Amino acid sequence: MQVHHLRRDELPGLPTVAALGTFDGVHLGHREVLGRTVAEARNRGIDSAAVTFDLHPAQVLRPESAPKLLTNFDEKLELIADCEIDRTFVVGFDEAEAERAAGEFVETVLLGQVGAVALVVGHNLHFGHRRAGNVDFLRSMSTEIEVISVDPVKESLADLEAISSTAIRRALRGGEVAHAARMLGRPYSANGEVIHGDHRGRTIGFPTANIRVAEERAWPSEGVYVGWFERANGSTHPCAINFGRRPTFHQHAQHSLLEAHLLDFDDDLYGQVCKVAFVEFLRSERRFDGIDALVAQLKDDVGAARVVLGV
Repeated sequence: MQVHHLRRDELPGLPTVAALGTFDGVHLGHREVLGRTVAEARNRGIDSAAVTFDLHPAQVLRPESAPKLLTNFDEKLELIADCEIDRTFVVGFDEAEAERAAGEFVETVLLGQVGAVALVVGHNLHFGHRRAGNVDFLRSMSTEIEVISVDPVKESLADLEAISSTAIRRALRGGEVAHAARMLGRPYSANGEVIHGDHRGRTIGFPTANIRVAEERAWPSEGVYVGWFERANGSTHPCAINFGRRPTFHQHAQHSLLEAHLLDFDDDLYGQVCKVAFVEFLRSERRFDGIDALVAQLKDDVGAARVVLGV
């Protein structure tokens, strides 16, 4: 997939069928839009394109209340590429872009730089100054772009709420990682560097890989989870994950820490950027009265992880 970082003076592009969106998480709803984009482009014999932003607009417009991100920028591009999109056009989002009128965005970016002859959009699309651009706006503004609206995607016919990045964040906040995975079409995961901790886990027989937690990232609620750990070399390992403040050892910890105990593994991971995928919630984090009680619970957690993952 080719990635184009658009400049204000970018020359007009070749004809495309394009999808426009923030695409945070690239969940099943996004994949429906992107898949339709690829199909429409192939039917016309032209390139498919995704048009997205380098930052979530809320990070610029209201940074104090911006939503936590389901993917970082590089992960988002990788997931879009997995949908077989030919080109991704990246619009730099800053205060000047936030002031750009929806009509100008259509004329300059979509028609001019992206060369869109058709635009595939989700039902809740908004863009341009004060979010004035939407499906109705696109259809009323221009006859040069065919607007193809994709219906909301739901987990089942019985569900009232469509799959969305907001719904996935809410599921994560409740520790419902299996529910989040169904909406994403994959387990929720996050990358981070393995850093040195206090090495207490190794002294009690449960060494852990401690992952630096990015503040702008969405994380599940504090607790113990079953998951998969992917190393920088691509190898994957079953793991039990503790995400929290370790109340048995730290009564007033200011920040959460992600600790992954890799099953049947003993190697040096420090400094590697690894991925942790959350598969299932096991239990809430709690304080134990002593090391023996903690170790007994950790043994139960590892046993439960083996059952869930079939290892």
